Amino acid sequence: MNAIDKIYSNELGISFFWKQEKHISMPRVQLVFRDIGFLLTLNELKDFSNSCTTTIESQCCRQCKNSQQCRSLLLRTPSDKIDLAVSREEVHQIQELIKGTIFRVELKDWVKNLSLN
Repeated sequence: MNAIDKIYSNELGISFFWKQEKHISMPRVQLVFRDIGFLLTLNELKDFSNSCTTTIESQCCRQCKNSQQCRSLLLRTPSDKIDLAVSREEVHQIQELIKGTIFRVELKDWVKNLSLN
């Protein structure tokens, strides 16, 4: 854990900066949930959050009796070659992880810029 700086976590996953990435002007965020990791820019995180919203607004199968747990939703990821099969509960947790990460990254940048002025 010495190689990372944690940003945010929830029941589903964690987001963090790799310490060697922090010295770059636009460091990327490592977002890990389930058995998947994404190394994303802030704009890619925002696009991913928008994809979550689109997926949440989509419908499950009409005959599905367990729509919260059923992995019948397809979530687009920032990689145009990867989509994830998720449940409605998972997509809500993924979006919460992403939004919490975005908030903390933007807050940190805002405080940093405020102190420079």
